[in-house]
Order: sequence, then structure tokens, then C-alpha cells
Amino acid sequence: MDTSPARERLVVIGGDAAGMSAASQARRLKGPDELEIVAFERGHFTSYSACGIPYWVGGDVAAPEELIARTPEEHRARGIDLRMRTEVTEIDVAGGRVRARDVDSGAESWTSYDKLVIATGARPVRPDMPGADAPGVHGVQTLDDGQALLDSLARTRGRRAVVVGAGYIGVEMAEALINRGYEVTVVNRGSEPMSTLDPDMGRLVHEAMEDLGITMVNNTQVTKVLTGEDGRVRAVATQDAEYPADVVVLGIGVRPETTLAAAAGLPLGAHQGLLTDLAMRVRGHENIWAGGDCVEVLDLVSGQERHIALGTHANKHGQVIGTNIGGGYATFPGVVGTAVSKVCDLEIARTGLREKDAHRAGLQYETVTIESTSRAGYYPDASLMTVKMLAERRTGRLLGVQIVGREGAGKRVDIAAVALTACMTVEQMTALDLGYAPPFSPVWDPILVAARKATRAVQQST
Repeated sequence: MDTSPARERLVVIGGDAAGMSAASQARRLKGPDELEIVAFERGHFTSYSACGIPYWVGGDVAAPEELIARTPEEHRARGIDLRMRTEVTEIDVAGGRVRARDVDSGAESWTSYDKLVIATGARPVRPDMPGADAPGVHGVQTLDDGQALLDSLARTRGRRAVVVGAGYIGVEMAEALINRGYEVTVVNRGSEPMSTLDPDMGRLVHEAMEDLGITMVNNTQVTKVLTGEDGRVRAVATQDAEYPADVVVLGIGVRPETTLAAAAGLPLGAHQGLLTDLAMRVRGHENIWAGGDCVEVLDLVSGQERHIALGTHANKHGQVIGTNIGGGYATFPGVVGTAVSKVCDLEIARTGLREKDAHRAGLQYETVTIESTSRAGYYPDASLMTVKMLAERRTGRLLGVQIVGREGAGKRVDIAAVALTACMTVEQMTALDLGYAPPFSPVWDPILVAARKATRAVQQST
């Protein structure tokens, strides 16, 4: 009589960071005799760095293969039945199965599951306006999107590009197109680029973009994409002007791709992302997990749910999910909202809350802004950086930090990220034992200078 336990089947929807991290971690903990793993990916690539796409488009990365951490063949060699170019079109929660369609042949089939991981990612926001789907208009979220954009650039005779939106992707794509020799205009509906910063810090990014040769058009919304006789994009229009374009890149942002989840009746939050518990299990569903850009996460500073699409989070989600499915125990407690980017040599970083975030959360706060240098002022190549810090009134709890500066500025935000996670006050931060030598920092690191000024502001407010 066979007394071995029945083999369970794990089905994973999505073959990038969260999905394949979950599958790989589950496989480490449970062998093929215990757990069968079937993963579906509708694109051509798996386990890649979407964050690297602007640098591939800009020429800093030579080929898409350099952005791939693990190929389909490598996943299959580890005992994962990975089915490429296969799109899941329906989740039958009651029946414990998913319907999948072969993208090339159109053939459909059902696959049952004992455990399900939803890692469907996010989709670029496409504005609801005439011409948004015209040839030459591109969102950039996947390697397939990046290849489509490069193919479009190769076919385009003109050298004029319009980027719609000035968030991380918009700013990075504007620089990439400048590097490719395009004349670039960025049309942004906000008052300054990088809405993840407060406008006073975004102004510094604006100035750097113009120094790079990028034309910034703020406080303006694109109303339509104009096309030529061939149906291809020729310009974008606003209420007041037209901007010629041989190619248009949408950098408006992304939304959770939760169409499948919503149709299956799974719980979504205010940002339309899936809601999970600390173990990344979909709330109310014992055998369904979700992670990556399709979920909402807890903001540890404000206590509210947020949607933050970052590969760092997705990989951590996958590790947590795979550990729990594999019989271990892990949790994802939340985030503080840390991000870093650059425009040419200008580094841009933020963590925690902006002023409007703090206001929305009902927090009273003090803000301070300081200028300092990346190294001792007398050391060669010391460069200026601007640090803005928010602290809660009365308690002095750190609420957020934004940094704009040259070399050595961006990664300083990690100090603040740790302080936020540890719920430190700005006064406690002033005593942090940070590394010092003239090539790396002034005697008082810029983060500590800001913390000292914030401490005084808090004390004066009470």
C-alpha cells in the first residue's frame, strides 16, 4: 500500500519577479515528488529587470538578455513546468482551476490547482483619448514593450519624441531618447516632474532636465494623439498647442493588472490592487497568494494601503509566498516607499511621506530643507545636494526624506529608510554613527544636518 503523500499542484500566473521567485522558492523547499509547479507567462521572457528597460533603450545596456536573471530553460531545468506565450484568461476559484490560451495558436485548456499564485504585474496607463493606440505610441512595462519601442525607433525616419508624463518611467525614458539623439519634449500635467517628490524638490529635477536639452511642458494635459495619412503618430495635442512627434512614449504610470482577479471575485483595494495578509495570502482565500505589482501593500509610515510597483518588493513577495507554500513561514510587513532614480548625473531619491501624503493621513508635521555636500567641502569633486525632511509635530517621528543631488546623493536615502522602518525620531537620528572620511562625507553627513534642523523645528513647535 502506497503511504506517500499525494502530490499537490501549484499554479503560478505570471513569469516575472514575484511569480518565478515564488515558484523557485517553493521548489527549493519541496521536491517534484511533493509539489508539481506549473507556471504561465504570456510574453517571451521570464525573470527580467523591467527597471532596466530605459537603460536598454538608451543604449547603456546592449541587449535584453543582459536584463534576464533566469531563462525559461533554466526554470524548467529546476523542475518547473513553465509554459511561455500562454495567457491565463479565467480563474475558477470554486472549481480550483484556471483557463489558459496559447497566444500563438489560440488553443485553450483548463488546469486545476491546489495552490494558486497570482503575479500578473501592472499595466501602463493608456489615456482614454483619440489616437492613444496608434502605431508609434508605446507604453514601456515589459521586455516585449521595450523591443517594440526599439523596433519602432528603427523604422522611424524623424528624430522627434514626446514623452507623456514625468514620473520615474517618463523621466528615465526622456533621458534614454536624448541619448539616442532624439529631440525630446515631456508633457506633464503636474506642476513639476517627479510627482513622487514635493514640487519644490521636483523643480530641481525640472532644471536638470532642461540642462540636458529636454523641453519640459508642465501643467498641461495631452488631449489627443494626431496621426498622419499612414495612420502613424505625427503629433500630440493639448488644449493650447501641438507637439510634433515621430514616436510617443507613455510615462504616465502603471495600474495593477487585476482584471482576472476582479472577474474571479477576489478582494481589491482602493488602488485596484489585490489585498493580502502578512503572509501574502489573498484575504479570505486559504490557497491563493498574490505578489508583485498587482497587490497593495501596507505603508508603515502612514498605516494606509498603497500600490507601489517595484521589483524589490516583487522579489520579496515571491520569497515570502514560496516559503509559505513550501511549508515554511514568512511574512511581508510592509514598505516605507523608498525609490531612487537619476537624470543624467542628477540623482533623485525619496522615502516615506511627501507633504500631501502626511496631510492626507491626518498627520501634523514640520519640514526642513538643507543644502550640503556629498564629501568634505575641501575634497576634490565635492558636489551639492538638497535634502528635505519631514518630521511629526510634537513626537519628532521621522515621516519622510527627499534628496536631489549629484554623485553620492541618491543612496543616502537608505539611511532614512532604515530610520523610518525603526520608527526613529529625528533627534535619535542625529546620534547615528555613520561612516566618515573626507572622500565620502562631510563630518556631519547631509542626512544628519537635516535631522538636526528638523529636531530644532519640532522643539520650537511645541
